[in-house]
Amino acid sequence: MREEADVVVIGGGVTGCGIAYNLAKKGLTDVIVLERQVPCVGASGRCGGGIRQQFTTDANITLAMESVRLFEQLSVELDTDIEYEQGGYLIIAYEDEVDQFKRNVRLQNSLGLESRFITPEEAREIVPLLNIDPIAGATFCQTDGHANPFRVVHGYARKAQKMGVEISKFTAVTGIVVEDGQIRAVKTDKGTIKTNTVVNAAGAYSRDIASMVGVSLPNKPYRHEILVTEPVEHVLDPMVISFKTGVYFSQQKHGPIIGGIGDPEEPSSYNISASLRFMKRMARTVVELVPAFGHLNVLRQWAGLYDVTPDAQPVLGWTEGVDQFCQANGYSGHGFMIAPKVTELIAELIVDGKPSMPIDDLNLKRFEGEITGEAYVVG
Repeated sequence: MREEADVVVIGGGVTGCGIAYNLAKKGLTDVIVLERQVPCVGASGRCGGGIRQQFTTDANITLAMESVRLFEQLSVELDTDIEYEQGGYLIIAYEDEVDQFKRNVRLQNSLGLESRFITPEEAREIVPLLNIDPIAGATFCQTDGHANPFRVVHGYARKAQKMGVEISKFTAVTGIVVEDGQIRAVKTDKGTIKTNTVVNAAGAYSRDIASMVGVSLPNKPYRHEILVTEPVEHVLDPMVISFKTGVYFSQQKHGPIIGGIGDPEEPSSYNISASLRFMKRMARTVVELVPAFGHLNVLRQWAGLYDVTPDAQPVLGWTEGVDQFCQANGYSGHGFMIAPKVTELIAELIVDGKPSMPIDDLNLKRFEGEITGEAYVVG
């Protein structure tokens, strides 16, 4: 492991590896990524791989749209098939959600996103197996889709390493040395790395990393469970999602149905165990929407952690009081979706001093004022 580096990135998920790759792409290769296990073992490797642009805040919509533009050519750029498909996102609307969904579509359209509100009958044309009896409509965006998170993360990692970046696996950060507001080094269980720039891309553990330098992040970890079924013939193109019930599911390239459901009663914790409660709620909710899925066998279930902020938007950029301490966390379940653009912007901030897209509104300082946030979150 290097004893010195221009930049130390903490976290080997899609954000950490993506930032390392984009730094190297801009010519800064004296970079080390510290991962306490292996790349993609955390939230990135435990997500459903969905990529949507249908959000309710300008920042999330724009970051997602720009990320889709990058996802569309990422297989070529990373020299690996990321299994990217643009089958769309069908967001189910119940009666009391219709007016708000129509307003959300108007906002998305104003920013250039081609989403639309559709009738239950139109929704069934997109998903023929859909039970439309309980729904009042839906929104749909064809350019939403999904990709394989493992292929994306390892694609970033391999490319970064080929350009000179070091990825140190099984390396736990134990402390960060700060003198007079300046970062001097990062301590690990394998030794100390001298540096003056640190990127906190530790996902649900980002608040623990920040606390090492006396910075308080409002982020909280929450368990979210997910499952995958046996493979079946192709019957589903888009991701189907409902924010009222918290359910989402899609069909992957080789046939399995993958999905999860949020639990509003879930307490903040680092718990990643699987539960029977999840399985029962998931099965009941999915079968109500797609009765034909009632016969499917579940192969396995698992859990990961959302790194949730009070406004469900990421924390990005430099940190007041600690020079060259960059935040790249707090994605609230949307990290994989917006990673391509976010990691590009963070690299620009570090190398050029200014990102090509303003991110000041996503700085940690925003929590000092009134908080208005993202509504489209799987609770």
